Amino acid sequence: MRNVLVLGGTAWLGAEIACQFLKNGDSVTCLARGESGRVPNGAIFVQADRRSADGYRVVADRSWDEVVELSCEPALVRGALGALADRAGHWTLVSSVSVYATNSDADADESATVVTPTDPEDYGQAKVAAEQASQDALHRRLLIVRPGLIAGPGDGTDRFGYWVGRFALAGTGPVLSPTPADRAVQVIDVEDLAVFIARASGAGVTGVMNAVGESHALADVLALAADVAGFKGDIVAASDAWLVEHGARFWAGPRSLPLWLPRTELGFARRNNTAFRTAGGHLRDLRETVLRTLEAERGLGLARERRSGLSRAEELDLLDQCSR
Repeated sequence: MRNVLVLGGTAWLGAEIACQFLKNGDSVTCLARGESGRVPNGAIFVQADRRSADGYRVVADRSWDEVVELSCEPALVRGALGALADRAGHWTLVSSVSVYATNSDADADESATVVTPTDPEDYGQAKVAAEQASQDALHRRLLIVRPGLIAGPGDGTDRFGYWVGRFALAGTGPVLSPTPADRAVQVIDVEDLAVFIARASGAGVTGVMNAVGESHALADVLALAADVAGFKGDIVAASDAWLVEHGARFWAGPRSLPLWLPRTELGFARRNNTAFRTAGGHLRDLRETVLRTLEAERGLGLARERRSGLSRAEELDLLDQCSR
């Protein structure tokens, strides 16, 4: 039995990672403040504030076969490394494809240039700083996983779920979309990502890899979501210029059309995943992820207030203006 320490484990991805280690028969300890939820059944919960001087006191006096770090805050990452790096046989840092300096090139791999970490408040730059600190401390014991868009039940960002949820809510009514031509979606199911991290840890996989799904045409993803939702209405596509002029936002957040990217950023959804595949990464059929997501959306309420996306009232107002 391996001893695994997850720095976190109470929020969405961290909890799923802890679950997968438990399924492998590992002993799992989750160190967290406990404000984001509960650890999975079977995991040991250590309540601690990583910002405090004794934040790692309970876990720093033993050896760990695996430590999983999810934070994007460089200070927290450096604190964990200082307390635990010498006690860890293998370390996994969950980073992000947001580390890359540009998203203009399709099929870019892990050798692409990353941003310079000068602003710790910037998510991508903070992840680069975390990567650099981890590499300095751990050398050949480190796996850096760079996910892109993650989807599936429990996603608090409301991004991927917007479309299948909106098609289900609209029924026979119209749905507004960006012009899908030459646009792509690249998504990994949260369970597939967690399974990979647990298996890669057990196999001692090291290095840097983009943990991203296959790239799908946005038009195909919208058609799949509409089919899964049983949608019978019309998809009304509007130009980027019109949407921006009428207050729609890219990618995420209130009044957004989720997954819609500026054309200067189209490489974000076309990252190379060869290293991930070669290391044993498995990707389920996208339809299964959409089905899982729709079930979760229905459970939360299709008409609820969302963190990302247009409200149905906002959407209908834009559709009315678009038709004039």
